[in-house]
Amino acid sequence: MITIEFIRKEIQNQSYEISIHGDDERIADGLSIEEIEFVLSGCEIIEQYPDDERGKSCLAMGYLQNGKPVHTVCGKNRSGHLVIITVYLPSMPKWKNEYKRNK
Repeated sequence: MITIEFIRKEIQNQSYEISIHGDDERIADGLSIEEIEFVLSGCEIIEQYPDDERGKSCLAMGYLQNGKPVHTVCGKNRSGHLVIITVYLPSMPKWKNEYKRNK
């Protein structure tokens, strides 16, 4: 499993990568690298994906300095370092709020 401690350590050590998809989504939502680092430094894990065919991953949620929630799907690369798979601002219709999916 991916832990909060692992995510925070990787962010602090600058030993992470952002996937092309994750970077595209970050840019589309107008988020800077510094904002993603801020969010992940204070995030919580709200979903674990231990059986993902691409490897174990999790959904982390944190807040920007202005209070907006940000979701980040995190995994590990082949070297065992953090990879940011995607980043997005949770919103309707997929999300009721930052913690609950719409059914």
